[in-house]
Amino acid sequence: MNTALNITYWSDFSCPYCYIGETRLKKAISNLGLTDSVTLTPKAFRLDPDAPLKSIGPTQERFAKKYRISYEEAGQRIEHIAELGRKEGLDFNYASTLFTNNMDAHRLIKWQQDKNPSLVDTLQEAFFTAYFSKNKELANRQVLLEITSEIGLNNDEVNTMLDSEDYKELVLQEEQTAYQLGVRGVPFFLIGDEIVVAGAQTQEGFERALQQMVLKKSGSEETGSCGPEGCLI
Repeated sequence: MNTALNITYWSDFSCPYCYIGETRLKKAISNLGLTDSVTLTPKAFRLDPDAPLKSIGPTQERFAKKYRISYEEAGQRIEHIAELGRKEGLDFNYASTLFTNNMDAHRLIKWQQDKNPSLVDTLQEAFFTAYFSKNKELANRQVLLEITSEIGLNNDEVNTMLDSEDYKELVLQEEQTAYQLGVRGVPFFLIGDEIVVAGAQTQEGFERALQQMVLKKSGSEETGSCGPEGCLI
């Protein structure tokens, strides 16, 4: 399959289903032999634009307070989601994640999309790993510098970017575009600007959507037609 295909998707680095969904999507792309044909374009969608720059405590405590449930019940719900991640081979320590505002992390992604697109996927993965596996605060400047340094970015350049307001407006624009499309939760995938997949679909579900889009682009999809020999049924 050599049909070029773009997948635009909105996500946040503190969203467990985003990490799970993106992992399943990549597996589907690989399984169908589409790795060289698909371009992934991430868009920003912060779960809480007003989130603090400093975590107020681990996610299990935050869930118990937010949903007015017991600490134990919050742990059970979180563990269910974490287990879904582990089944995908991810090191998922969801209960102890430290939720903060992710504006700067998203700005760094926008910066690299502009300056060095080949590093975007690596940086995305590094942010997810830092949050869900290492339980780092993504609003922490030193954490961001450690992550970007590990993938080869220059600390001075990263600091200069973070000291500016660069790409903040772009993050806000991408969030606004999502709202205009009716997005109220993430992950949200737009395959070829036509097929919508909302939520962390299964790998098989992603494969069906990808195959459908490839057929559309190749013009071989059976959309209903009649000929001398009869009609497609």
